[in-house]
Parts: sequence; C-alpha cells; structure tokens
Amino acid sequence: MTINEIIILASIGLAAGAFSGMFGIGGGMIMVPALVFFLAMSQHSAQGTSLGVLVIPVAAIAAWNYHKEGELNIKFAAIIALSFVVGGYFGSKLSLGLSELMLKRMFGILMLVMAIRLIFFSKATPV
Repeated sequence: MTINEIIILASIGLAAGAFSGMFGIGGGMIMVPALVFFLAMSQHSAQGTSLGVLVIPVAAIAAWNYHKEGELNIKFAAIIALSFVVGGYFGSKLSLGLSELMLKRMFGILMLVMAIRLIFFSKATPV
C-alpha cells in the first residue's frame, strides 16, 4: 500500500464519517463511489469494503450524540438492525450474482431516484 492510497483511504473515511454524522449516510453514498472513482475498485469490491467498515461500530459515537439529544428511536433502530442482517445477507448474494455493469447501473439509478425524491417531494406523513 502506498502513502497516496493511505491518504485517499483516510480522506474517504473522514468524508464518510462526517456525512454519516451529519446526514446518516456514508457507506453507499460516499465510500462506494469514492472507492470506485479514486482507487479504481470494482463495484463489488467497493461495496464489500464499505460493508466491512460497518462490521466495526463506527457510528457508535455519532449515534450516542443523537441519543443524548433524544433523537434516536432505539426501538425502531433495533427492528431495522435485525431486519438489516437478513436483508444484507440476501442482498449481498444477489449482488454477487450480477455483472459489474448491471450493478453499477442499478446503484446509479437508486442514487438518482433518491436524490430526485429528496429534492422535489415532501416527506411521508407519520404513521
């Protein structure tokens, strides 16, 4: 590993951490595209590496800050976390069966749809 790679990786980590703390995003929106564009990783490798980062509780400090301010719904988080494990397993199996081109296109469409929804549409009404 070169010093340039270390600097790029540290920069990706800092940006993903900052965006995660600010917006609740980091892996998919920051790390995956950055690893593909700046380090020429395949889409599959970038996604796997992003998930590898999540194995360690990197967001614990940020989540604690939100919890202290009363902005963390622990019950909702627990249900999502349990479901996330199941979805992550099946999603990774599906992803690894797709070509890199198809995976990149699907990822790009997802990001585009989410951006359009956030910019032009109001949020859903609470249940």
